[in-house]
Amino acid sequence: MHLNPYGEYAVLLAASLANEWPDDRVGIESRTREFGMTMDFASSAEDHEATRRVIDRWLRVVDASDDAERATRLNAEMAAATAYPRLTDHDNEGWHLHYRDENQSLAHVLHAVISVGTALHLTTRGMHRLGRCAADPCRRVVVDITRNGRQRFCSVRCANRDAVRRHRRRLRTQA
Repeated sequence: MHLNPYGEYAVLLAASLANEWPDDRVGIESRTREFGMTMDFASSAEDHEATRRVIDRWLRVVDASDDAERATRLNAEMAAATAYPRLTDHDNEGWHLHYRDENQSLAHVLHAVISVGTALHLTTRGMHRLGRCAADPCRRVVVDITRNGRQRFCSVRCANRDAVRRHRRRLRTQA
């Protein structure tokens, strides 16, 4: 039995691209492989720039001020992707769903996968499970996949740095 992985891996892929943008198309495609995508992508000379635009639009979803705005922005992204779910058996993995049409550019495939994956992640785990790191001045994207749903920092380093700042602030106010 195949479980639908689009939610978690797609939103983690988007965050990875947003947090550490690759230098070229090869880097983007390599990152998709790291996150479990096995398919080949049709190539376009504009893939690097077009994928950057996809990630920039996705960041508007991340930065939405409330759940309703986040849903509105994400619905617009899914509508813009204009992909239809399809059953496929590429690589003899067994039948599963893809949220994209056949033979589309890397950017278009990622737009569809990331949009639908983000929607699945937020609707199954909670609309609050996507945001920016709470450690100032860090602006990295945080995708909360924790059991308790309270992840606020992008890394242990940022969490520790924030805890030290709060501790020092308390010491100053007590003095």
